[in-house]
Amino acid sequence: MDGSIVKWACVVAEAELSAPLPRRWAHSQGVAQRAADLAGVLGDDAELLTSAAVLHDVGYAPRLAVTGIHPLDGARFLHDVHAADERLVRLVANHSLALLEAEERGLRDVLEVEFPLLDDQRLVDALVYCDMTTTPDGEGTSVEARLAEINVRYGSDSLVGRFIRRASPEIRAAVERVEAALAAQPR
Repeated sequence: MDGSIVKWACVVAEAELSAPLPRRWAHSQGVAQRAADLAGVLGDDAELLTSAAVLHDVGYAPRLAVTGIHPLDGARFLHDVHAADERLVRLVANHSLALLEAEERGLRDVLEVEFPLLDDQRLVDALVYCDMTTTPDGEGTSVEARLAEINVRYGSDSLVGRFIRRASPEIRAAVERVEAALAAQPR
């Protein structure tokens, strides 16, 4: 890849998020920066991850929000409007254990059929890591601080609170796998 997919992804994400949701745009930029930092671990898939990272929350854009589950709305937009790469769309659709949130919303079957989870656990873990170690303002943070922030922002009894509680063990495990891969890299 020559970087053009990342440039395209940034243009699309900025167009959809920067004006209506500037904080979400800041988060997306921070997640993309975390993804760029994983280039040494991901090799040929680094640009795919960075593109998915900057686009992962595009489904929050007010004009795209239809189902109440932003990963599904974002993936549909990328697939239907932009005919985006299938792996990119599936990463966006399934980022950060979206299947569990979809289940809470009664949409798990829809998400699984339309956008099956990728078989490449490295990429799935990498996107979880990038999202779950980035604050809403785009700064780096620990996974524990991020999980706590989500719980406080949405409330522990909310749908998102229930989802994040169910997803937390696998989120932590994904972050640990990525951190182990980073630590194993030659310096």
